[in-house]
Amino acid sequence: MIDPEYPLLKEMIKIYEKKKCPVIALEEVPMSEVNRYGIVDGKPEDGVYRIRDMVEKPRPEKSPSNLAIIGRYILTPDIFGILEKQKPGAGGEIQLTDALKRLVKKTPIYGYLIKGKRYDAGDKIGYLKATVDLALKNRELSGDFKKYLIEKAKTLR
Repeated sequence: MIDPEYPLLKEMIKIYEKKKCPVIALEEVPMSEVNRYGIVDGKPEDGVYRIRDMVEKPRPEKSPSNLAIIGRYILTPDIFGILEKQKPGAGGEIQLTDALKRLVKKTPIYGYLIKGKRYDAGDKIGYLKATVDLALKNRELSGDFKKYLIEKAKTLR
């Protein structure tokens, strides 16, 4: 889940319209966490990254960078033919990163570094943090939810 500081997808669409190529959202992550993500090898170009290569869930010592693919994509139809032929990768699953790795050999792909908070909702603690933070930002929920959290915190002392 992403809580951007601006309209993220709108910014990605602007890049797509300018470059006419796939665009993927990226986030810098600690090197100790690169093994949890698809990671890109990219070169800065005009405020974005021109992606040269990518790897799914690399070990930190083998990682080309700390730029993680975070689940926002503008893709072109040519990805579907690649996905149809894609063999299972990391975790025995068909990985979009592996298909993108093949696509980048045929067409440029650009990465856009997000600004804002991203939550790893696939991780239990990340999911809980997202739930609490986003509930506290919601005008309809925040008042009652804050009261609940304060009362709950008192019982934990």
